[in-house]
Amino acid sequence: MSNDELKNLLEQSHKDLSIQDFNDIQVPCIGFEQKKFDDMLTKVSGKPLSVDTDLNILQDGLGHVFVEISLTFSYGGINEKILVNANEHIIFFRLLAENSMLAIAAKNSPGNIFMIQLPKPERAIAALDIIENGLKTNKN
Repeated sequence: MSNDELKNLLEQSHKDLSIQDFNDIQVPCIGFEQKKFDDMLTKVSGKPLSVDTDLNILQDGLGHVFVEISLTFSYGGINEKILVNANEHIIFFRLLAENSMLAIAAKNSPGNIFMIQLPKPERAIAALDIIENGLKTNKN
């Protein structure tokens, strides 16, 4: 990965990530602008829904690891891609693998949360292993 590519990925990385407490379970959370969050909820409110969650891992062998989280909602035509710098947010992925839950929220009103149960928790566990191995390269 060239310096320009790395810089581009760093600039594109989503900055609004947090950990939320949900009934004493630590859940990784992605923050969206209020309008985008409201639009998503309006499209799916009251509908039977599943959310396919894919984790696409990008690494350069030098310890830089990025994960593109793809959320595809079964209703409403919603497909969101969020790029996360795993070097800075490894706890996000550890909790995702541990609890198999992901939250999305509005940045301006973080109490308004939409919870997503991962349909295939084993994917998050396998992804965490790849992420942690990719990060180890940075320490060697």
